[in-house]
Amino acid sequence: MSTTPPADVQADAPLAEALMRFCADPGVTFTTPGHKRTPHLGDALLAFDAPLACGVDDAQLSSDYLGRAERLAARLWGADLCRFSVNGSTHGNQAFALALGAPGDRVAVSRNLHKSLFAGLILAGLTPLWMQPEIDAGSGLPAGVPVAEVRRVLAEGARAVMLVEPSYVGVVSDLAAIVRLAHAAGAPVIVDQAWGAHLGMHPELPAGALRAGADGMVISAHKTLAAFTQGAIVLAREGLLDLQRLSEGFELLHTTSPSAAIAGSIDRARQIMALRGPELLGATLALARRFRAELADIEGLRILDPDDVRRLPAVGDFDPLKLVLLLPGTGADGHEVERDLNDAGVRVEMADRDVIIPLLTIGDDDSTVDRLIDALRRSLDRRRGAPRAVCTASAWRVRPRAAMTPREAFFAPRERVRAECAAGRISAETAAPYPPGIPVLAPGEIVTAELLSALRAEAAAGTRVAYCSDPTLNTLLVVRGAG
Repeated sequence: MSTTPPADVQADAPLAEALMRFCADPGVTFTTPGHKRTPHLGDALLAFDAPLACGVDDAQLSSDYLGRAERLAARLWGADLCRFSVNGSTHGNQAFALALGAPGDRVAVSRNLHKSLFAGLILAGLTPLWMQPEIDAGSGLPAGVPVAEVRRVLAEGARAVMLVEPSYVGVVSDLAAIVRLAHAAGAPVIVDQAWGAHLGMHPELPAGALRAGADGMVISAHKTLAAFTQGAIVLAREGLLDLQRLSEGFELLHTTSPSAAIAGSIDRARQIMALRGPELLGATLALARRFRAELADIEGLRILDPDDVRRLPAVGDFDPLKLVLLLPGTGADGHEVERDLNDAGVRVEMADRDVIIPLLTIGDDDSTVDRLIDALRRSLDRRRGAPRAVCTASAWRVRPRAAMTPREAFFAPRERVRAECAAGRISAETAAPYPPGIPVLAPGEIVTAELLSALRAEAAAGTRVAYCSDPTLNTLLVVRGAG
């Protein structure tokens, strides 16, 4: 893997600077967008919009601002191919699915996948061979994907391996061992690294997928770096992947009117990390250590400790910036804590009954962490109750029984049934607690009474269950006449 290039190579930000010049003097345009950024419409919000073609660049993209920015990012992350997506890691996951095989081909997929990757399986017609992450009994949360799981699915004919690393709770599997095993079988390894765009940018952080030998990864530059919302980066290297096929899949799913504002912000995020990444991440790591230390005296509260997590089975590493607060020992309900935090002007990335995850990034400082600590202390004191047992959320305990491929079920005739009649039927739709957006019910899988009951209980408790046609889960779409 190539090392990070010198800072002076990365100091340029061709697309970001072109965007700034355009915003300062857009001239008179007779192209899209229709608002033309004109003051007489009386809305300052419109000034933030800028098209790439016929805007920041000409219709032929002859200045190659985007291409130059993507090549700089490829060098920084050690890739042969880089593409900027304005549709988040969703776009990248689906482009990789299209690049991996033909309809009917088998691919190994970790079952803690995001719903976007499930959609990629439908689009590409791939048949998933599911791999189950270990579950840590002490926290109820997922650990890593065991190497033995990868070995099993490769023996069943998987032609590629698709992982989510780090997981939503910051755990990284033994990627180097998984890559060695997959490559020995001629299978590329693709990683949804949406929550780990910062990995590999500081010596205290996990190395990241490409540095561990993976063939491709997609990172959400808007989640933990400085890009605008929807900004993501697709990175791949030659060898076991067909890069031309990947580019074609990317373009097939890409908008023909990409936002230069989003793409330019990705360029700026890359520049910031290249020039200041170790400095900014070092400061953020110090904030994470302080956060854990200052809340250590709260009775019953457990915050995942990096050293403890790294000792769990199937775990290769852990992102120390991931703050995962476990509430069962405090007796507090996470939904009530989240409401208290919202009332205090503090937003967190995720909350369910047992877990709170505040997302700590390079955008934080002492003042923001102080507000979080203060709000958490006040809420946990207010909401404290009798300690309860750890309960694994439905998103982590899915053990799918596939009756049809995802694509077959998506296009199959369907009917709506009452929830009490759905057990044993084949799901025709997706239901995913959000966050983390992991499908608990998914097209092609047998609906079980246990999972449906857990989902309904979580929805009743305040968890948003997304992507299903009836969010109450009183009814469900199932494959007609099957099951």
